[in-house]
Amino acid sequence: MQQLILNPRAERRLKLGHLWIYSNEVDTKRSPLKGIQPGSQCEILESNGKSLGFALVNPNQLICARLVSRKGPFTPKQLKRRLENALALRERYYPHPSYRLVYGDSDGLPGLVVDRFGEYLVVQVSSWGMETLIQDIVEALTTLVKPAGILLRNDHQGRKVEELPDLCEVAFGEVPQMVPFEENGVSLLAPVYQGQKTGWFYDHRDNRARLNQWVKGQRVLDLFSYAGGWGVQALAHGASEVTCVDASDQALDWCEENAALNNRKGDLITIQGKAIDAMKELIASGERYDAIVLDPPAFIKRRKDQKSGEAAYRHINELALRLLEKNGLLVSASCSMHLESDTLLEILRGAGRHLDKNISIIGSGGQGADHPVHPAIPETRYLKAHFVHLTGTTQ
Repeated sequence: MQQLILNPRAERRLKLGHLWIYSNEVDTKRSPLKGIQPGSQCEILESNGKSLGFALVNPNQLICARLVSRKGPFTPKQLKRRLENALALRERYYPHPSYRLVYGDSDGLPGLVVDRFGEYLVVQVSSWGMETLIQDIVEALTTLVKPAGILLRNDHQGRKVEELPDLCEVAFGEVPQMVPFEENGVSLLAPVYQGQKTGWFYDHRDNRARLNQWVKGQRVLDLFSYAGGWGVQALAHGASEVTCVDASDQALDWCEENAALNNRKGDLITIQGKAIDAMKELIASGERYDAIVLDPPAFIKRRKDQKSGEAAYRHINELALRLLEKNGLLVSASCSMHLESDTLLEILRGAGRHLDKNISIIGSGGQGADHPVHPAIPETRYLKAHFVHLTGTTQ
């Protein structure tokens, strides 16, 4: 097995619990990265030769290695044990088998995501290291979970970064186009073949549950709605009417399927188009809503997007506040890892002051227990949501 020797003091993060090794931290004169096969396992050494553990390596990336074992090479037996631990965590906190079963680094399996939809699993791999273990992963999941089917949904953007080929195929059993599952007591369908990521976004489950308790009899606007995770659940929990807005016609069709599944299709309004354009048209027509959900895609994907991304968050939040009824509730969310929760609060404060409106933060939330945060890897904490009450115009 090849060894990678780190530069002096480059081991500090790893000793604190982090798992990532950057290419500029490797002493390439003593241990060249060039020539290492992507996905290979290498032993990681301090500059003085002391072993730090074993990592899966892609020599062509800035994050060139991810630690997977601190005691001996990583084996299929360890892989199965990690999956057992991940399953035990989810079964401890979720009564229904609908959740993110594996969340990458946080479960000691960097580059691996597995979402569970009842008796079906959707697997996504975004690192060469996990790609080389895919057969072991499928076999271990089949033994542990005994699913009816496992779909490899490996056609996402993350694979392009690692120069992995696109692939979408059933690895075990059979998987229907729309898989049934449950979230917050609501029956739903996930478009696992054609939808975004694995077909669903479980990360906002707790924030949706919080909103659900406040929507009975309310008129709700769900922006960037996708398949209706927020909006359809609001209908199922008694909202009088929900308007879902999304740029994708297909996503709105999925919203309607999920509303019909809950016998509320007649109370669902869909608007196809860009959220900002739709919001401006709704403002112009005098529409107002009791509750608004603003759950956009990441506006800050890289550090260089910080300034423009923060401006975009402020703009859409101002538009949302203009659409709120007095005593209305805005759920303002962000999945941008580079946007701090306090920065989003500052954006909301600025939006309220600019519009001369009194707002109060009545709650804040993050990702659920099936997206556990690794205490040494801040990158695993990315989701934030603030619940904003609009009192009215300032005096």
